[in-house]
Amino acid sequence: MDDLLQKLGVVLPIIQAPMAGTSTPALAAAVSNAGGLGSIGVGAVDAAKARAAIGAVRSATNRAFNVNVFCHQPAPPPDPAREAAWIEKLAPAFAAFGVEPPSNLREIYKSFAADDAMFEMLLLERPAVVSFHFGLPSAAKIAALRSAGIILLASATSLEEARAVAAAGVDAVVAQGIEAGGHRGVFDPTAPDEQLGTLALTRLFVKNLGIPVVAAGGIMDGAGVAAVLALGAVAAQMGTAFIACPETDADAAYRAALLDKTSVRTTLTTAISGRPARCIVNKFTALGASATAGEIAPYPMAYDAGKALNAAAKARGDGGYGAQWAGQGAALARSMPAAQLMSTLQAELGRACL
Repeated sequence: MDDLLQKLGVVLPIIQAPMAGTSTPALAAAVSNAGGLGSIGVGAVDAAKARAAIGAVRSATNRAFNVNVFCHQPAPPPDPAREAAWIEKLAPAFAAFGVEPPSNLREIYKSFAADDAMFEMLLLERPAVVSFHFGLPSAAKIAALRSAGIILLASATSLEEARAVAAAGVDAVVAQGIEAGGHRGVFDPTAPDEQLGTLALTRLFVKNLGIPVVAAGGIMDGAGVAAVLALGAVAAQMGTAFIACPETDADAAYRAALLDKTSVRTTLTTAISGRPARCIVNKFTALGASATAGEIAPYPMAYDAGKALNAAAKARGDGGYGAQWAGQGAALARSMPAAQLMSTLQAELGRACL
């Protein structure tokens, strides 16, 4: 087993993806207690709520776990015309549920790059692992977190991004393939995206970097874990595989869509949040398919509208407008408690390695 995992006390090379908004302290603790590395995503909350979540995990496990933050570029200057155009585009959908759309859009998520309160909280709480998504914080923040004894991970979707991760002194890189559910970890969403798959990306990182590589995207069972380990990854990061576990905050509509194995499909969309993300095909992704990139408000302002529309739809019993993030392996999802899933994955990994 890789020295990094040994240092963390991780005996099963599985990292549960943070899944902000869906993962919970209960899920993270269950995964860690089963020998993996559980995770919580705090990119959508403030420092006080993040600290409470860390405390909740610690109350349920004495093992290492990961705290994930968003490092997106700060929101661009307000563009009232573009935001108004997106609100107007969504207005008929809001009207169908008898509500008015928001009059303006807010920057609902603060980037860790500019969130000193979150940074100070992490230095105080010192979780075993902190991971970055959408980019990297400043060199000073990275140095301070490492000096506090925190192991650092960062997502990358290209070799260029991965080299930046390694050069920054981050301990391990997460190779996020195009198959992955949820938000693409691209550093710059306006730059060209090669959309490399998990297998190719993992092997490229292993051959070109001098730090451990974690594979992420489309991995749903022990055979998938075995495949990426054979390519040189030290662990597999799995998100969609855990969504149907009872410990998550996924609502009934999300679970039903995920477990509908005859029709579940996924697509990349920017409509829900303003950044590319892989979601189960639903009414919101269909709505977004008719919009041009220039019409959609930027991240995270678009998410303000997306959350409002989902709330209006759910109030009328329609669960088809949610951010139902899922990877390309969605049809392989299973519904069982996290501890049972971890045991199943361990058995499958054992059989695949025979």
